[in-house]
Amino acid sequence: MEATSGGGKDGHYARLRRAHRAANPPEPSDGRVVLYGLHTVKAAMENPSRKKLRLLATRNALTRLELDDETLAACPPEIVDPKEIDRLVGEGAVHQGVALATLPLQPKRLDALGDVDLVLVLDQVTDPHNVGAILRSAVAFNAGALVTTARHSPVESGVLAKAASGALEHIDHIEVRNLAEALEALSKSGFQTVGLDSEGPAIIEKSITAQKVALVLGAEGKGLRQKTRETVDVLARLDMPGAIRSLNVSNAAVLSLYVARHIMVELGNR
Repeated sequence: MEATSGGGKDGHYARLRRAHRAANPPEPSDGRVVLYGLHTVKAAMENPSRKKLRLLATRNALTRLELDDETLAACPPEIVDPKEIDRLVGEGAVHQGVALATLPLQPKRLDALGDVDLVLVLDQVTDPHNVGAILRSAVAFNAGALVTTARHSPVESGVLAKAASGALEHIDHIEVRNLAEALEALSKSGFQTVGLDSEGPAIIEKSITAQKVALVLGAEGKGLRQKTRETVDVLARLDMPGAIRSLNVSNAAVLSLYVARHIMVELGNR
């Protein structure tokens, strides 16, 4: 249960919670999501662009979050037992003793893409575990944005955010209606659009020739749609000499990001 005693940290947090709720009354059907897990919640709490609504944590988890007083004051924690968090996030979710109710981050338009040199484009990749893992790899290799379609893409959720392990807060999400038009716009703005395809005519190491690259990956099983294949500047494959010729999309993403970043650095040093 929530601690409401008047003394010590618990009383301090209780007073802050009352003030927070008065200033941020709940709205019906506000589209909130619940994020969970230490890395996920810590990154979300430290993101000034995210609207935080309610933070639940066990005493131990709150200590492990290592959030400063200013960050906690923006969304004062409720000290609860693990079962209360289980009820909020669902049985089986590995919440590590912490959950945050929040509004989802708002996707940006393609024309809001900043001065970046590497982006990932997903062609109807719908599995939230895969998208979360891709986000984590994208941030690790300093990609500037993830581009997805408005339809046939997963919405922000606790599952996706947990798989991303905090990466959701560190990369722009660009949402487009027409992927082919978006790829053409990226190409016109100086990006080489490289579609990953297991039957691509050349390996990716021989295909990247620019210092601004948009890597395009398709959904599990069906891969890139025909229109996407026709629109990208080049189709490339990962060189796999073994009996299995294709990878899970999140594994393909991390390998192609590594290759692209390595080649872009080499081109920049010439």
